[in-house]
Amino acid sequence: MNAERVIADLRELASRTSTPEGAQRLAWGPLWRDARDWFKGRIAELGLPIETDSAGNNWVTMAGASPKTVIVGSHLDSVPNGGWLDGCLGVMAALEALRMHAGTRPPVTLKLVDWADEEGARFGRSLLGSAAAAGSLKVEEVRELTDRQGTRLVDALAENGVALDRMLDAHRELKAIDARAYLELHIEQGPVLESMRKPTGVVLGTFGVERNMLRFTGQAAHSGSTPIPMRRDAFLAAAQTALECRAIATRHSKPGAGVVCTVGVVNVEPKIVTAVPGVCEISLDQRALDAGVLAAMLGEAHDASERAARENNVTVEWRGLWRINPRPFDPALLRLCEEAVREETGDAPRLPSGPLHDAAEMVPHMPVVMMFASSSNGLSHCKEEDTPGPHLEKTIRAYLRLVEKTVAHVAKQ
Repeated sequence: MNAERVIADLRELASRTSTPEGAQRLAWGPLWRDARDWFKGRIAELGLPIETDSAGNNWVTMAGASPKTVIVGSHLDSVPNGGWLDGCLGVMAALEALRMHAGTRPPVTLKLVDWADEEGARFGRSLLGSAAAAGSLKVEEVRELTDRQGTRLVDALAENGVALDRMLDAHRELKAIDARAYLELHIEQGPVLESMRKPTGVVLGTFGVERNMLRFTGQAAHSGSTPIPMRRDAFLAAAQTALECRAIATRHSKPGAGVVCTVGVVNVEPKIVTAVPGVCEISLDQRALDAGVLAAMLGEAHDASERAARENNVTVEWRGLWRINPRPFDPALLRLCEEAVREETGDAPRLPSGPLHDAAEMVPHMPVVMMFASSSNGLSHCKEEDTPGPHLEKTIRAYLRLVEKTVAHVAKQ
């Protein structure tokens, strides 16, 4: 279990594909392709080929004594000015898992996957490659997407040998694999493990998400001549709703599986310092690991918005943006993950994942589990992203222990 070699690979990749502002491996672009070419050289050292599926996901197969398969991996793409660990940590640790079996015939088949465009940073659709493999991608919803320079997604895909209308063929290709487990290592991207002073965590699953836009409509009026009791202030109704939604999340939180709620967009009209806002639109992002809790939070948020609208003499309309169900991970793999983390670190704290990961797309199709490494200051998607060296080494070794335990578990099935 050579954790130092994994870290050396990560450092080399960062030196090739980063600027002083951070990682620049934007999906479908030249530095992302360079990262994949560099990784292909690492795989060639094992005498293994890389195959690309119809969605642009790269696969490496180490055939075992059985076609039963354990899949390991993550993604190499990054956000602009991203960190040196996000995504690629899981790919490099997966490479080390293959190296551990070099020159042998493992009891089951191992497949490494580098998912294409996990971040969605360029075209706005996260988990693009894994969603296509999972069969959940709706092609018509992404057909007209463009990046900030006006480049169409369909053209960027074509530049990389991917045809949009054939991306869902990757689902058939995934189903052809006798997949018995998917294991993903990632940095936490949050402050929980660091606050607990723990290097490594066992991930219970990924949050479900309910994302909506709320539009409050009142009446614009002069701020000097309109008495407060006679105003129809759309912003105050929106602000009242935002505060109540935070309280809703607090009420539903519980140790080890907290929920979150975020208002990230606020737009008012007419946006004049001397005018009472006649219209206010806010975004509402609610997340929870338990489907019942998420549904309850959504219902309570609806009630809160209606109440705020009445009290401020305005109306409110909801518009759905996006939703995904909670994706709890496999109980048997969670137990193996706990064993591996505890053996390496002495403890195995459990926590949910607020951010989504490719693992979420795999949950309906095979047993899945994730492991987290602590994030310094809880930071990610920025050049300051880091994990303390001793924590990183322990987490990599724990992940490799998990791979070995899972291989043995699947071999007995």
